[in-house]
Amino acid sequence: MDWLEITAKTVDEAITEALIKLQTTSDRIEYEVIEKESSGFLGLFNKPAKIKARMKQGVDYAAKDFLNKVFKAMEVKATVDINYNEEESFMDINVLGEDMGVLIGKRGQTLDSLQYLVSLVLNKDSDKYIKVKLDTENYRQRRKETLENLGKNIAFKVKRTKKSVALEPMNPYERRIIHSVLQNDKYVETHSEGEEPFRRVVVTLKKSTQTKDYKYNNHSSNYKPQYGNKPKKEYSGYTHKQREDVVKTSELE
Repeated sequence: MDWLEITAKTVDEAITEALIKLQTTSDRIEYEVIEKESSGFLGLFNKPAKIKARMKQGVDYAAKDFLNKVFKAMEVKATVDINYNEEESFMDINVLGEDMGVLIGKRGQTLDSLQYLVSLVLNKDSDKYIKVKLDTENYRQRRKETLENLGKNIAFKVKRTKKSVALEPMNPYERRIIHSVLQNDKYVETHSEGEEPFRRVVVTLKKSTQTKDYKYNNHSSNYKPQYGNKPKKEYSGYTHKQREDVVKTSELE
């Protein structure tokens, strides 16, 4: 909201007039004194007070204002829907528009950057940390499901080959998804290696299973690897057991 400039005999009178014009109470406005009132010689030529006032800007307004400026600079037509939970200090931001691919970027990198910048804006002068989630077209959920499937496929490959597999570099949020989906697996374990922004998850066979007589039984797992889009004729002649050994190579190799 733009500043409202008010002139009155005194600063107090100017503040009162601002409250009337803004139709609010003193705890909900912010103001700056431009000039204080002053008295001339023998009470002549008195100078009035001048202030500028506006409604206090909430964190939701600050987030929306910042994003709208970014979208304007990017020449992107989008609207911002914000749900702010003050008790939990959590802000859920959803961006709506027709072509949101440009805001998502490769593997969500642009979306992550915007989320980080909004967080900086909100927490710059905040008394308590506000956690921000920025999303569009339900990308976060779709990416989570993709990573969960990838984690399961990688785990299957490690069990089958008994060799560790290092995934591509991921941000902390995405690494947590991989760690989480495999944390209860009896046969594999995960850890992270490298420095940001090249830190990655490594999936390895648990030491307790790395014995000479260890033999992984595919039928002991509830997970069945995806075969991808290969034509069924490529699997003709395979037994059921052999088909289970086929892994979606486009995601694993």
